[in-house]
Amino acid sequence: MSNTAEIQCPRSITDEDRARAQIYQLLGVLLAGPPSADLLKGLASLQGDDTPLGAASRNLAALAERTNPFDAEREYNNLFVGLGRGELLPYASYYLTGFLNEKPLAELRTDLMSRGIQARSDVKEPEDHIGTLCEIMAGIITGEFPCDSGLSSQKAFFEAHIAKWAALFFTDLEEAQSAVFYAPVGSLGRAFISVETDAFAIQ
Repeated sequence: MSNTAEIQCPRSITDEDRARAQIYQLLGVLLAGPPSADLLKGLASLQGDDTPLGAASRNLAALAERTNPFDAEREYNNLFVGLGRGELLPYASYYLTGFLNEKPLAELRTDLMSRGIQARSDVKEPEDHIGTLCEIMAGIITGEFPCDSGLSSQKAFFEAHIAKWAALFFTDLEEAQSAVFYAPVGSLGRAFISVETDAFAIQ
């Protein structure tokens, strides 16, 4: 995924962790806003294999190749913005409680404060947005933040704020009525969360 989401790593990390961070970063970018023409071009060159993650990457490449930025933006708005609200509400609070700005968001903000992680001033969404959480995971892995970036720290954040609901969100995205380009984004996210869940389970 290096051709779509280059990451500058403040610390030396393994190739596996760099790849993990790049997938988190890619998901974060795609879920934070519609893809640019350059990102679509980069995604079109993704390679796949016979794993669920590889198949999702291959499908995403095929969709990116025939999607233009205008259609991608319209689809993104239908999914996540809409008139009043989009088809999906990509927030931990909503998936875990049925309401926005609830206890999961408060717990996340407390955790972020303890880790020395501050919300970006240009981001208007609540911090429990799935795109923001993916970007934070990428930053923890690469050592971007002042907190511990080891596997135990990654596992704690993942299990507290992502594992309980992200797979369901990505499944909903796969199956969303408005999803065309974003359907394989959902597949990629679901497959990746499954890999991460299994990997953390043996830590």
